[in-house]
Amino acid sequence: MVGRQLYNDSCLIKTERGILKMINLILANKIINKVQKKAKDMNIKVVVAISDASGNPISIQCMDGAFLGSFDIALNKAFTSAAFQMSTETLSVLAKPEASLYGIQFTNHGKVVIFGGGDVIKFKNCIVGAIGVSGGSAEEDIELATHGKLLCEEEISQSISKSTELI
Repeated sequence: MVGRQLYNDSCLIKTERGILKMINLILANKIINKVQKKAKDMNIKVVVAISDASGNPISIQCMDGAFLGSFDIALNKAFTSAAFQMSTETLSVLAKPEASLYGIQFTNHGKVVIFGGGDVIKFKNCIVGAIGVSGGSAEEDIELATHGKLLCEEEISQSISKSTELI
């Protein structure tokens, strides 16, 4: 049976307790809180979702007053980025008419989002998760998702360099 390898072995982290999950609930919520603070400073109300590398949600939070529809969009932006291993902004270019992935948004039971606000989270060039933000304009969602992605990548690098060794 041939299957997709979800994790690159060079990205696995060994601790006394076994393999470390790169993004846990505590880290996901910490990043979401920081993204929400930036959204508040920008005067917008958003929904932020963080998933693991397989696109499974770790945490999703809605700011008070965020659009109801933004929940599914944020969740699906994180899923899309993880599933296609790229930002939703990049995918949007590939999904234009006459482009190689035109119509892709109609696959995966309609969960594929082809506008900005979703991005992958990496550690040592390996995808370890994804973030999706919805509620602002596409440009605002991209700015917030990029902010969350960079914060998360920095947190992962700092925590790993302090306490663990690579396999």
